[in-house]
Amino acid sequence: MASSLAGKSAIVTGASSGIGSETVHALAREGANVALAARREGRLNDIAEEVESDHDVEALVVPTDVTDETAVEDLVERTVEEFGGLDVLVNNAGLARGSAVDDLSTEEYRTMMDVNVDGSFFATRAALPHLEDSAGNLIYIGSFAGQYPRPFNPVYAATKWWVRGFAHSVAAAAGEDGVAVTVINPSEVRTEFGDGGSFNERFDEGEVTEPDEIADAVVFAASQENSTVSELDLYRRDKFSSF
Repeated sequence: MASSLAGKSAIVTGASSGIGSETVHALAREGANVALAARREGRLNDIAEEVESDHDVEALVVPTDVTDETAVEDLVERTVEEFGGLDVLVNNAGLARGSAVDDLSTEEYRTMMDVNVDGSFFATRAALPHLEDSAGNLIYIGSFAGQYPRPFNPVYAATKWWVRGFAHSVAAAAGEDGVAVTVINPSEVRTEFGDGGSFNERFDEGEVTEPDEIADAVVFAASQENSTVSELDLYRRDKFSSF
């Protein structure tokens, strides 16, 4: 049976590693053409070559700083020109810096806000008209931190609460235009991401969620044609054992 994503087009931000790169592979495996957006062009080129070779799809590399609204607009425009439209946007780019409020520098604060909040807004704003045309899927990588208080990193948590609230509010507005909106909330994922040391260094394989599990969740959400997967939580199995 043909995949519902075959021949469709997608953008993945933060595509150069971790959840982003696995999502590119997962979407391509289902037959989607994918635009890869991140700042590390060399890594994007390597991933693009892999997915084109492995899955016989088109991969477009667009080096992008999601905090630059002009660059984000160019990303969307180039994708639409190359693929003839846009069916899926995966807002994955994000980072964590600093810790407690009194230890957080203004630069660290602004960087998190710029990437996690502004980046999601700029990409959503640029993509929405095209997703309305295609009755497409708009997917945000949220976080466990966007659902529960995080006393050791409240600003990062606040950015993810913002993403989650923004996504659900966009869903309320865009649903009548046929756009599906999903928030996927992982707890720890074994990637380069992490504050105070990357999660792939802190956890052994099997201890926490793997990035390909999040990518599979993205594919599941993006494959919906009539319904919306509003929210998906993917936590390690012992996440609540110490609560």
